[in-house]
Amino acid sequence: MLIRACQDRALSEAAGCLLAAVRTTPCVAQNTLDVRARRPQIKIKDTKRQAAREARLAAVEIRAASVTLRPPPRPDRKLPAVTINVVLVEEVDPPAGETPIQWLLITTLPIGDVQQVLLIVQYYCIRWQIEVYFRTLKSGCRVESRYFERVGRLQNCLAVYSIVAWKILYLCRLSRECPDLDCEVVFEPAEWKAVYLAVGKRKLPKTPPSLNEMVRMIASLGGYVIRKST
Repeated sequence: MLIRACQDRALSEAAGCLLAAVRTTPCVAQNTLDVRARRPQIKIKDTKRQAAREARLAAVEIRAASVTLRPPPRPDRKLPAVTINVVLVEEVDPPAGETPIQWLLITTLPIGDVQQVLLIVQYYCIRWQIEVYFRTLKSGCRVESRYFERVGRLQNCLAVYSIVAWKILYLCRLSRECPDLDCEVVFEPAEWKAVYLAVGKRKLPKTPPSLNEMVRMIASLGGYVIRKST
């Protein structure tokens, strides 16, 4: 489990809270994070997670600790206390007018050494790509619409579609980061030529098209509209 805490939590050991307790621990590592620019989709949104910000490199300090959360009261029973690991990532010197980066990460992953702590931070940094991967798996491959009589058949289907979703995500990212790359880096000549003839309906070029052009051609087979401005 690896989640980002939205609210501070009370601890069982003393009359303290989670954020303050982790801040008292020594810094185990320092790192630099690539913070992307953000524009709020709704202008009236001004919360810390949705406020506008400029792109920057953020120098952060990383702390880690194991804590026991105070269980919430229940009228009919007493809930057990839960011990979890916490990783705190805080920006040291944010630019003027910018909200400092602060991630309070709750996890069941080990934090025994610095490398394990840094791995947790790395996992959280790629959280959006994980979301896109599962969106591709559910919306693109439509795995939730597959019905089988046996669980084994569903597992086989998921195994195949997991590879398909990874390949789609890989191609999309590569075509955006290296749009002018030769498409034969990824596609065999027979593959891109078949797509080119089916979509372009014109004579094959003497040199292979770019990767970005080929990915857009493949996307057009699923309904994507190729425009000159894209």
